[in-house]
Amino acid sequence: MNQEMIHTQQVGAVLTITLARSERRNALSLQMMRELIACLETTAATKEVQVVILAAEGKVFSSGHDLSEMTGRSEAEYREIFETCSAMMETLQRLPQPVIAQVQGLATAAGCQLVAACDLAVASDLAAFATPGVKIGLFCTTPMVPLTRAIGRKRALEMLLTGRLVSANEAAEWGLVNRVVPAAQLNEATQELAVQIAAASSYTVGLGKNAFYRQIDLDQHHAYEYASGVMTENALAGDAQEGISAFLQKRPPKWTGR
Repeated sequence: MNQEMIHTQQVGAVLTITLARSERRNALSLQMMRELIACLETTAATKEVQVVILAAEGKVFSSGHDLSEMTGRSEAEYREIFETCSAMMETLQRLPQPVIAQVQGLATAAGCQLVAACDLAVASDLAAFATPGVKIGLFCTTPMVPLTRAIGRKRALEMLLTGRLVSANEAAEWGLVNRVVPAAQLNEATQELAVQIAAASSYTVGLGKNAFYRQIDLDQHHAYEYASGVMTENALAGDAQEGISAFLQKRPPKWTGR
């Protein structure tokens, strides 16, 4: 795969995908988004990868869309940019492996959307978040989609309507990130979380992640109905039978991913 704007490195069961366009504040150009989608689609079929970390080079995690691509375009060209971005976010969610955003710096507009779309996020105490599109006449409508689902209506609207910077600690209080650590400990803390997740059955984690997003917008009755079916399917799986037996026998489980 020809990857000019992202880098990948796998250590054990953890794959780190790094946005590598720091000279442009890791702006999400059409090419970068296409490269990331292709990488994620390949990763989805890679059983050796159990967790993905999404990181970035430089001081900025991502400044959002590449504004040099946002002037003087046709309707079809704008639609391609925004639909590609939406496809990238949905690919993150469809990925069977959990994705952890490792946020070392500023994440704005579609960059903030990228953090919100990841399953988990660990942020440096130097990180900050904003959806400032309103300040340049382009409301952050697509970033609004995962942001609202992550932090709720009132807080999302405050970010969207004011465009103000939200600190890492405030983002943690609001639920945009899971935890905040000193900058020097960011990589270690993210890796530790990834390794904890990778210790479980990849089959069980993938099934659970998919079920989480399927049930989240259902009413309670239908959510329970759906979840009961998933748990039945899960209970019949080899890894569930192995895990339960291992617990009862007081031994470590031997996962097969099935």
